[in-house]
Amino acid sequence: MAKEVVKKIKLEIQAGKATPAPPVGTVLGPAGINLQEFCTRYNDATKDKMGDIAPVEITIYDDRSFDFVVKTPPTASLIKKYAKVQKGSVKGRTQIVGSLTKDQVKEIATIKLPDLNANDIDAAIRTVEGTALNMGIEIKE
Repeated sequence: MAKEVVKKIKLEIQAGKATPAPPVGTVLGPAGINLQEFCTRYNDATKDKMGDIAPVEITIYDDRSFDFVVKTPPTASLIKKYAKVQKGSVKGRTQIVGSLTKDQVKEIATIKLPDLNANDIDAAIRTVEGTALNMGIEIKE
């Protein structure tokens, strides 16, 4: 018989650095799952993405077992990483704080494609460009 899903939880955690302390512990503790087991499995799954934020979707079952799926890093954090800026513009499009090349935008779009609501790479590129522009990051040829 299939396990019954009790709860689905989404978190954004530093890749490879999950600990049972807050924020992980405060969110997952009431769900009744083994925090240390989750942290160990999550850290093993994300050790190759160290330094990035890796969103995770956790499915908790009635017997307190769990599964999780690691998603791609948020578009904004990838844009900040590639543009080498600490944060986006406070004034959005009107204040430029950094720049990306078309190749960098395509690389980010390729990374994000599995999690984006886009059918092809061109649509993904347009989505990434829109996010970058709204963060005050210009796109150079």
